[in-house]
Amino acid sequence: MNRPIAYLGVDVGTSSTKAVIYGAGGQLLSQAHRSYPLDTPNPFTAEVDPPKIFHALMETIQEAVEKAGDVELRFLSFSAAMHSVIAVDEHGDLLTKCITWADTRSQKAAAEIRSAHGGLYRKTGTPIHAMSPLTKILWLKQDQPDLFDKTAKFIDLKSYLLHRLFGVWLIDESLASATGLFNPLTRDWEEQALEIVGITRDQLPHIVPVTHSLTGMDLRLAEAMGIPVGTCVIVGGSDGALSNIGLGAARKGTLAVTIGTSGAVRTITNQPVLDPLGRTFCYAISPHQFLVGGPVNNGGLVLGWLIDVFGDSDTSYEQLVELARPVPPGADGLLFHPYLTGERAPLWNASARGSYFGLSIHHTKAHLIRAALEGVLFNLHEVLLTVELLTGKTNHIQASGGFSRSPIWRQMLADIVGVPVNFPKQIESGCLGAVLLGRYAMGELQELGESDWPEAEVYRHEPDAAAAKVYRELMTIYLGAGRLLQEGYAEIDEFQRRHATDQDDAIDG
Repeated sequence: MNRPIAYLGVDVGTSSTKAVIYGAGGQLLSQAHRSYPLDTPNPFTAEVDPPKIFHALMETIQEAVEKAGDVELRFLSFSAAMHSVIAVDEHGDLLTKCITWADTRSQKAAAEIRSAHGGLYRKTGTPIHAMSPLTKILWLKQDQPDLFDKTAKFIDLKSYLLHRLFGVWLIDESLASATGLFNPLTRDWEEQALEIVGITRDQLPHIVPVTHSLTGMDLRLAEAMGIPVGTCVIVGGSDGALSNIGLGAARKGTLAVTIGTSGAVRTITNQPVLDPLGRTFCYAISPHQFLVGGPVNNGGLVLGWLIDVFGDSDTSYEQLVELARPVPPGADGLLFHPYLTGERAPLWNASARGSYFGLSIHHTKAHLIRAALEGVLFNLHEVLLTVELLTGKTNHIQASGGFSRSPIWRQMLADIVGVPVNFPKQIESGCLGAVLLGRYAMGELQELGESDWPEAEVYRHEPDAAAAKVYRELMTIYLGAGRLLQEGYAEIDEFQRRHATDQDDAIDG
């Protein structure tokens, strides 16, 4: 008896790893996930322990395979988070933890590169910001020269995992394109970027297409995960690109909005699109596909902050959002700029800080919660407007992420952006995108981004005309207030950094 065909998609993030197995017709057969802690000992450090990621990968795949039962696994395909850096020595041993996109210790290095080499963005398509490996490597060179000198290779988290599994140092083009060290037109490491940070191409992984496949996994690891040692592994791509593909947002005129811990607005184009002001990224996917958009630091983490401030250990996200329900759209004129961890798009300013604007005596806890939820979406809307200026007006948005569990927040997004928004009811877009990429790599699909599987069932939200009118008026005020506040961000950031250093010195003393 023939075993049913199955496909395994794995999405490796900075705080969790997910694995989903799909059947031949796109049906979900099994899924699993594991979380791991993000180490944030101060406001500027955000690291993950690489062995914990690998352990989570092993457990997640093993559980998903076990749940799926006796199937014929055609391949495993990877999606992974962007902008991570790990330094390893000549033996492949770790010299650092995985320094994630959220780590802003390279802020000074980023400012130096912007000042001296601002035109680099036009070659790499990566905004010069503390998120990027470009700036992180320069920071390590300046701040920890002995460690820098010992480093044989600077890799990302997926390169680390592939090396553990196969013993090779590889990076796919879409993740390489997010480093700030890669030229998406030449499909190679950018010489100017290498010169700026003082490394050679031999100190970076070998670049391969997103469709590149590997076989010959370490036998012990394959057995531990419960997969045949000869299973084909598709190297895959970045979580941003594959989330768009998994959401069905690879068509012209369709944007994807995602809100996890952070958030992003992305669209896929057939040619590179750069912003003259450097506000958006342009990353390579395939030879004729590019991911254009902007990432934000502050998405669902704002909900976590709200729970810490206004809730308790038993308060759920759903309960918190429900508190905002009685408050009218616009929170009676209370605005929130959600820059709790600095900001990438639209500001590209790691010094940015969050603030309430318009606070008055009649505002309640419920207003503060509603304004914070709206502030996350106002911020994404500002990014969306920038992307539309570059790629054209959108008439349809596909949205995903943890926030989509809340009908209140879903409706807020539709009202604020003013166009219909679809939210898949059950989908891990990164895992599905990885599987669709794998099927394309194996020749089962003719185009990357298409699918012959049934479309996912969605929640569809149309904008409410009255609420949309309120939000259009407030959006203008939100943008104006944000411009005024920017003048003080550097000063308050410097004060906070100095104060944090003073506290550390006091503890050490």
